[in-house]
Amino acid sequence: MHVDYEFADSVAVVTGASGALGSAVAAAFDAAGATVAAIDVVAPSDEDALLNPDTAAFYEADLTDEMAVGDAIEAIVDDHGRIDALCNVAGTWRGGEPIEETDLEEFELLFDVNLKSMFLTSKHALPHLQNSEGAIVSVSARSSLEGGEGDGPYRAAKAGVRLLTETIAEENRGTVRANAVLPSVIDTPMNREMMPDADHDAWVDPAEIADVVLFLCSEGAAVTSGAAVPVYGEA
Repeated sequence: MHVDYEFADSVAVVTGASGALGSAVAAAFDAAGATVAAIDVVAPSDEDALLNPDTAAFYEADLTDEMAVGDAIEAIVDDHGRIDALCNVAGTWRGGEPIEETDLEEFELLFDVNLKSMFLTSKHALPHLQNSEGAIVSVSARSSLEGGEGDGPYRAAKAGVRLLTETIAEENRGTVRANAVLPSVIDTPMNREMMPDADHDAWVDPAEIADVVLFLCSEGAAVTSGAAVPVYGEA
């Protein structure tokens, strides 16, 4: 079943917009009539970027740098006048070693890219979202629900995304809705390359997750805030 959403006259900010999931979310908002403001440290013209520059206004920024985030959000508001939705998609995964063998640099990278970026972008976008009574959707992970071997810092960072989402929802009850989605394995070229022998048919297409993100930003989810929504598919 296909569901159409209407976001005309809305401004949607999508972080991590040059990646597979971020570009899918940006494209979905564009198709629904929104003005898309795409933020990433990788410009769309770069070799690894997947974002179609025709579907979004692009703002290049290091989302782990508060000044860069603040400048990007202010530039978006200056250019488009408002923010109605913030989608915190930026993130990265690393497998790795047991905790006693994990380098501090890897721990800090995972927390910076997955959690600090979500915190900073939410912090600077919230005053504008409060004005528009908008919505935030952040990408956590299924693995954030429990501990596991080899990727503890990633799981902990994504658990932080989930808990910070609940905090934002509580602090902005009745004004800004905040929800998270919890993917398992997303069907991306990078994941296929890293796991060539996996059952790719069980993985979730980025566009399917983008549909859930749009729903959570829509009036159809007006009574939903503080939720962690599974988007596992069959993975």
